[in-house]
Amino acid sequence: MKPADFALLVGVCLAWALNLVVTRWAVIDGGAPPLFFAAVRVGLLALVLLPFLRPAPRQIGMMFLIAMGMAGIHFGLLFVGLALAGASVAAVIGQLGVPFTTILSVMFLGEKIGVYRAAGIVMSFGGVMIIVIDPAGFSLTFGILYLTLAALVGSVANILMKRIEPMPAMRLQAWIGLFSITPLLAVSLLTETGQMAPYLALDWRVYAATVFAVAGVSIFAHGNFYRLLKKYDVTLVSPLTLMTPVMGVFLGIVFLGEPLTPQLVIGAIIAIAGVGVISMRRNRRFPEASVGDKIGQ
Repeated sequence: MKPADFALLVGVCLAWALNLVVTRWAVIDGGAPPLFFAAVRVGLLALVLLPFLRPAPRQIGMMFLIAMGMAGIHFGLLFVGLALAGASVAAVIGQLGVPFTTILSVMFLGEKIGVYRAAGIVMSFGGVMIIVIDPAGFSLTFGILYLTLAALVGSVANILMKRIEPMPAMRLQAWIGLFSITPLLAVSLLTETGQMAPYLALDWRVYAATVFAVAGVSIFAHGNFYRLLKKYDVTLVSPLTLMTPVMGVFLGIVFLGEPLTPQLVIGAIIAIAGVGVISMRRNRRFPEASVGDKIGQ
């Protein structure tokens, strides 16, 4: 990989890691209700990418399901999970998208896995279980559940991507944003209160967090990741994205003061190692399976 492209990938991974920290801050310290914050994010994304909506996908029903899996339901679970669990924990749990997508490709695409990927799957879930059973972190259990479901939903959406015609990254993002606004906003209005208070307070950090989520993550990070996947083999790019959970744990500790427990360290090492094993083995039916839900966000 060219040095410039490697530097770009480092920037992409850093943006993904920062996204967890920024979102965690926005829904805890910034006071933004998680579902409403997710709705604002996808709404702004759809507005910014409005020119990319044309031409409309022919399989509009399938596009709606994919949008729900990649943003509508996925973001709802992820953001609520971040309100209950730390960014450092979320950085590790998010890697479950890789084994989930691999398992689904076996179930629905006929992929066959050998002993190495099977071991990687076991290691990934085993590492997460070590984090879950930490007695001192019992209060994180519900957050971990939401984060795990978010990874699963994102993986289902990736499998559905095999059933729709390929489209440019920005058009995909535009339709995902457009379809996700109403469900997220509706559930927010039904279950949350004080949605506008953080924005009416004119706290520049809340506005900065919102802009970063759209411009820094959805447009810069995901757009450039698509470009790198087209330029380089996925088996080269995928293992390098494991910088993301390492950065996420580090940034959560530095900027949010999250604790670094032995269970988190041991669990993270085992889980990330398992994901690394899966990432280095090619999936013949779904080559992008080794990047989990990153290809769709």
